[in-house]
Amino acid sequence: MAGLLVIMGSGETTPTMIKLHRSIFDRVGERPAVLLDTPYGFQSNADDISARAVAYFADSVGRQVQVASWRTVPPEGLARERTLAAIASAGWVFSGPGSPTYALRQWRQTPITSCLVNVLSRDGVVLLASAAAVTMGSHSVPVYEIYKAGFEPYWEPGLDLVSRVCGLPAVVIPHYDNAEGGTHDTRYCYLGEQRLTRLERELPDEAFILGVDEHTAVLLDLSAGTATVAGRGRMTIRRRGASVVYAAGSVVGFDELASAASGGSALVGDGPVLVTDGGPVSVGSIGQPSTVESTGPASLRAATDEQAARFDAARAAGDVDACVEAILALDQIRLDWAADTAQSDEADYARGVQRTMVVRLGELARSGAGDPRERLAPLVDALLAIRARARADRDFATSDEIRDRLLRAGIEVRDTPTGVEWSLLER
Repeated sequence: MAGLLVIMGSGETTPTMIKLHRSIFDRVGERPAVLLDTPYGFQSNADDISARAVAYFADSVGRQVQVASWRTVPPEGLARERTLAAIASAGWVFSGPGSPTYALRQWRQTPITSCLVNVLSRDGVVLLASAAAVTMGSHSVPVYEIYKAGFEPYWEPGLDLVSRVCGLPAVVIPHYDNAEGGTHDTRYCYLGEQRLTRLERELPDEAFILGVDEHTAVLLDLSAGTATVAGRGRMTIRRRGASVVYAAGSVVGFDELASAASGGSALVGDGPVLVTDGGPVSVGSIGQPSTVESTGPASLRAATDEQAARFDAARAAGDVDACVEAILALDQIRLDWAADTAQSDEADYARGVQRTMVVRLGELARSGAGDPRERLAPLVDALLAIRARARADRDFATSDEIRDRLLRAGIEVRDTPTGVEWSLLER
């Protein structure tokens, strides 16, 4: 088998992964590209998610993608055969966000898994991200049920696609380094360490966890027998609490992954060993560096915060042009991230920050961005010249009145041995 199976931890339709997508499409050539909409097929905004994904690949990546609809298992007939035919002729098949368990219910005991295997057998690309990536292993994390609905932790049987095409008994966990929980542990696709440790005990002896960080991809090259880590984060091979971590740029043979997972030399500490909540972590070896990497901030929130800091610095310096540039940059960032199919409040956050920036720019315009002394100097200097002539004529009443009126206007006049000085009083 000679295809490319890609596991993407998150960020599949964000600016951070554009370069990676383009590199993968270079391999595909002109063969058709298909988006499989199953994982989010139950959502009322499924059409919008598909439209945003198609727009992302067209506008940002430069590739036309066709939607192959399989939101529920279609009955025998033309619609079903059209979807299967689209997948059968594709050189690139993608599926991403939604619910892993929902996708599994629609894909099990259907031709979908075999269709994906056939794409790979024809040297095609199968790219599964986020929820769809969870389905690839022998066992799958029921994310919604555990994290949202409070089910007791359990494994859902997976499609076992990785084992079928790579010979690796992997359990795929994307969002491996997730930190959305803030004060509570949401690593490991929202499981956290406690739940993952509990679930690991229920896996077969040969099974291991293949964790992929957010905004990171693992490219399993079936012909070369290698796994390449690309993007911002890392790939983790974990079994029974012990982990081997491979940084972005690592190119690792399937045999090395199997050795690491089975407790080979990589796990017992031939390299530097770190200690984490999950037990010992060996730093995996790195082969030839990958040429595929992601760029830019890892999230819309991070990109927004960068521009907010830029705006704050410009506002403090009274630099109106730089303030406007930060606002315009954030507007472009919001546009760049508009195709992101992830379900979060980050778009609302970015909009709120931009509106705040506009309001604060208005306040700056009202109070004046430049040094007020520069604007007032011609007027004050003219009044002080009149006052000097009044003093020379011994018209001290006029001199004092000018000084007092300037003081009421917030301008303090001081007569010093070296001449008259004035300053603005803080209000």
